[in-house]
Parts: sequence; C-alpha cells; structure tokens
Amino acid sequence: MRLVCVADTHLYESGFEIPDGDVFIHAGDLLRRGTLEELAPAAEWIRGLPHRHKVVVAGNHDWCFVRDPQHARAALGPTVHYLQDTEITIDGARIWGSPWQPEFFSWAFNLARGPEIAARWALIPAAVDVLITHGPPRGYGDLTQLSHEGCDDLLAELARVQPALHLFGHIHEDGGSWRHGPTVIANVTTWECSRDATVFDYDPKTRTVVEVCVPPTSTC
Repeated sequence: MRLVCVADTHLYESGFEIPDGDVFIHAGDLLRRGTLEELAPAAEWIRGLPHRHKVVVAGNHDWCFVRDPQHARAALGPTVHYLQDTEITIDGARIWGSPWQPEFFSWAFNLARGPEIAARWALIPAAVDVLITHGPPRGYGDLTQLSHEGCDDLLAELARVQPALHLFGHIHEDGGSWRHGPTVIANVTTWECSRDATVFDYDPKTRTVVEVCVPPTSTC
C-alpha cells in the first residue's frame, strides 16, 4: 500500500505535483483563514487526485471544521474520508485521525496541555496502523526557531498505541522522519508546497514501513 502524505498546503497547491499511490493523506492546514470559501478549491483539488482513497485531518488554520462542521465535511465530498477522533480501515490498515494540538496562539483545535489534551489522545485505539495528528509529539519534527512545540502527552501515548506510522505536520521548519521504538514518525509538512510530498510503502500484514523517494522532485 503506497501512502502519499502532505500537510500545511495552505492553498498553495496550484502546480504542486503529487506522486501517485493508493492513499492520499492530508494531515491538516489545507487553508489560510479557514473559511468555507477557501475550502471549496482545496476540496476540488483533493477530489481530483487519482488516488483510490483520500484521508483528511483538519489543522489549526481549518476553522470551518470547527465553526460549520456539517458544511465543511460535506464540501469535501463523499469520496474524501474526514477523520476527527475517528478511524477508517483501508485495505487492512487501520487509520486514526485527530486534529488537536497544544494551545498555539488562538487557532482552531487548540487544547490546554495536560489533562484536557491527554483525554483526546486516550481515545486512540491501541495497535492502529497509521496515526494521523495535525501536531507533533514532543521532540520529533517539532522544532521551531524558538523551541520544541510538540506534545508530551502525545509522545507518552505512542508507547501504548504503538502505531506502525505516525504522520503529522503543523511545524513547517522541521519536516522529516524518525524512528521511535516500533513507530516511524514523520512530519510530512510541505511548507506551503515548497517541500515535496512524503511517500511510504506500508504492508499491513507485516507492519513494515518503507520511505520511498519518488522522482522527479517538484516545487510550486
């Protein structure tokens, strides 16, 4: 199963080359101001991709999924799977998505560090194959110019859940992938489409994750 992963496109997707694959995953921040008007072209772009399955998690810029969730989800269309503390199984792989992150200015899907956000992470079922959050765990793909902004409680939950793959975005400056115990952790930010999509091949039977370089590289 080939997973093609992005985050933080922020409406810069015009001309952005997306590699083909089985599942397209957007880990949040499709939009800028977060209106339904902005969502319309972003949703059209996602629907037009050739991937058999498309999975979306909202991010801190995606306000319409907070303010008008019914219309926002409808705008994505029936062929796009929106996950908000929910899961879907695709070709034997269990995929769980959650949009929350620790308080980050006054953006959408903010929760206080500690018990409030920990309660959301406690909803994640153990042994999901692919975990998608918008924000990072502490110490992985979370370094800004000032500090590490990841969530300690999310990092702690990885020991319980043990996903094969944990995908997120949110922090533009620290894209990449790492190994944490049995989990491959990846910040799949495209930094407003100046960074390529991240591609993984995943085998649900063996839980094997292989990062794949798909040439040619692309820029917006």
